[in-house]
Amino acid sequence: MTTEIRSVTIGEILGIRHQVLWAQKSPDFVKVPEDESGLHFGMFYNQELVSVISLFPDTDEGVRFRKFATMAAFQNKGLGSKLLEFVISYSRDHQHNRIWCDARTNALGFYERFGFSKFSDSFMKEEIEYYKIAKNL
Repeated sequence: MTTEIRSVTIGEILGIRHQVLWAQKSPDFVKVPEDESGLHFGMFYNQELVSVISLFPDTDEGVRFRKFATMAAFQNKGLGSKLLEFVISYSRDHQHNRIWCDARTNALGFYERFGFSKFSDSFMKEEIEYYKIAKNL
């Protein structure tokens, strides 16, 4: 097994975002207005892109990640965890003092293992419940 994390283009990651996060919606649904200015990273497993995440600078020296998605066949193998650890380290190394996202309620346990905690009440996006979560760096 060889893994590699590297910078990728928005075009490379839209398919995974769509398939994993909102397969029932149109492909345009997984785009965000800031995509062209974001930093996009991918986890490659044996040269195949299997997990993606996008970073967007936020106010007050923080950074937001969005559209974190791992292909179903590669979930629960530690690949997404490695990608999240990379993004946390990258953010810390680039002088961000906080990293945050909107997390699906069913993923809260995953994020809590990395030191994230909720800072909002629950809210809905389409039919899915979310919380805002953050980690100080």
